[in-house]
Amino acid sequence: MNSPHSTFSKKIKPNLSMAQIINMSMGFLGIQMAFGLQNGNASRILANFGADVHELSWFWLVAPITGLIVQPIIGHMGDNTWSPLGRRKPYFLIGAVLCAIGLVMLPNAASATQMLAANVLLMAVIFLAMMDASINVAMEPFRALVGDMLPKHQATIGFSVQTILIGIGAVIGSDLPNWLTKLGVSNAAPKGFVADNVIYAFYIGAAVLILSILYTIITTKEYSPEEFASFEGGKPIVKNESKFSDIFKDFRNAPSQMKKLGIVQFFSWFALFTMWVFTTSALATHHFGLSPDDTHSVEFNKAGDLTGSLFGSYNFYAIFFAFALTPIAKFIGKKQTHALALACGGLGLISMYFIKDINHLWISMIGLGFAWASILAMPYAMLIDSIPQKKMGVYMGIFNFFIVIPQIINGIFGGPIVSSVFGKQAIDYIVVGGICMLIGAVVTMIFVKSEDETPKEIEEEIQQVHF
Repeated sequence: MNSPHSTFSKKIKPNLSMAQIINMSMGFLGIQMAFGLQNGNASRILANFGADVHELSWFWLVAPITGLIVQPIIGHMGDNTWSPLGRRKPYFLIGAVLCAIGLVMLPNAASATQMLAANVLLMAVIFLAMMDASINVAMEPFRALVGDMLPKHQATIGFSVQTILIGIGAVIGSDLPNWLTKLGVSNAAPKGFVADNVIYAFYIGAAVLILSILYTIITTKEYSPEEFASFEGGKPIVKNESKFSDIFKDFRNAPSQMKKLGIVQFFSWFALFTMWVFTTSALATHHFGLSPDDTHSVEFNKAGDLTGSLFGSYNFYAIFFAFALTPIAKFIGKKQTHALALACGGLGLISMYFIKDINHLWISMIGLGFAWASILAMPYAMLIDSIPQKKMGVYMGIFNFFIVIPQIINGIFGGPIVSSVFGKQAIDYIVVGGICMLIGAVVTMIFVKSEDETPKEIEEEIQQVHF
């Protein structure tokens, strides 16, 4: 007679209800609120502290570099973590607490500098790095959690729900400083300091982040090791010593579908990084007519508020597009949906050059909203079938390479290009970002395989992965 633990009957992951999917993704609302605050205000904060436009992309390198290092490691650790709290949830909590501290400290870097007699830009970069590392610690497990908890046929709806919550969080985070200004909070920044509306917005973001992460932790129960084993063909769990060097082996064994999607991600995220870093400067010079050296005036801070409002707009549109992604993908296919979305995003970025009236820039944000919704969902929905369950976390982390490497390249060369090639007129580089997104659309159509073209190849690749 066999031992109860010697064999397992093969099981299929049960479908989760919409409420359960929302519960397990709710933390993303807080994470993206923090991310929205950072994207809309980091360049403005650094400029307030004295950074020149050609230096901004260098300071923004902190985000992709920390992501490059942190996400694969956290994914690898999560794949091999079995704690009373769960497999992924310990990392949610740690990341949320550290990120909340970074949110409080970043806009107050000038005050901290006075107490510590340090360089204000250096202190700001340290707090920015703390925020970025912590966001990555919290974010990667949420992607892996969809693969852990959902059957594959629910993957698209799972990532779409995440996209909707990401959009809601980003809308709030991006627009919050502007909303506070309308409530009477000052948006004027004394030289070397950050405006009150930005500081208070970051405080609110820290509180929402902690509460949303705690909500997911309390309402979501992860599968046990035995349950995961039953989903893996009824095989008993074999405890192997896991080494960080395994990450490099996993990278070599990455499915070809991941590599092809990685090329698409490269052009998509190169464009997004361009938009996040240079939009405030582009609006200030191209739409407000300011000198590139003006980083403190009321008009410059109005450009900063407008950047946050526009970023909130594209995230708002992304919410509605996220609802449409699943039916569109069923009708025309996942890769066709993603290519269409990227094309719309590219045209949106390019149109910012031609739309001179700031009251009409919302038109540009519609295309970007479609692209952003798809970028957050479709690559992962196309990828998840090619990833073995036991490697879900580490492969989600490795996939992040194709997100952060283009940002690092852009961060190194973007500032000098804007300064030397475009005469500090950042709007021209925004157009370059739009062209990159159009290239991503073309690559998607040419190289990425549709879901009905891949099953045999995927199965062969999964069998080649060494556990």
